[in-house]
Amino acid sequence: MQSASQGPAAVLIGPPGSGKSTVGRLLADRLGLPFRDTDADVEAVTGKTVSDVFVEDGEERFRELEAQAVRDALETHPGVLALGGGAIMHEHTQKLLSGHRVVYLQVGLDQAVKRVGLASARPLLVLNPRSRLRQLMEQRRPIYEGLAAITVATDGREPEDVVTEIEGAL
Repeated sequence: MQSASQGPAAVLIGPPGSGKSTVGRLLADRLGLPFRDTDADVEAVTGKTVSDVFVEDGEERFRELEAQAVRDALETHPGVLALGGGAIMHEHTQKLLSGHRVVYLQVGLDQAVKRVGLASARPLLVLNPRSRLRQLMEQRRPIYEGLAAITVATDGREPEDVVTEIEGAL
């Protein structure tokens, strides 16, 4: 595992609706560390929302920007880092995550749908959001599981309880 001086104290991965941003902010506060979200990094670089980058520039361009944001954050961020749900699909990102304290926030489909909402502005969940979210979760689950040093179930739990479990595991 990396020490905090060699990268993030924790890297949160999981599907949309797993709580990466909410749990990440709380965990960072609890640990007295900064929080960083790679989706926010992409938005800062482009001056656009993630949805707008998808629509205007395409998913391929978004994935390039996302991969660069992950690379930069893994090299420089000492706090808690939340990755976009699909960031782990990039093979180079998977390699970069090796050796880091990767925390997989596991969530069931019903909970994810409730948290994300079916009228969501998330670019990969247009048309049939529930069906698409199920497909994404099934496709990505083996990768999340393979990368995780720690797996925490979030269904039916308060974010503070999830944070306490992660803190204990770190």
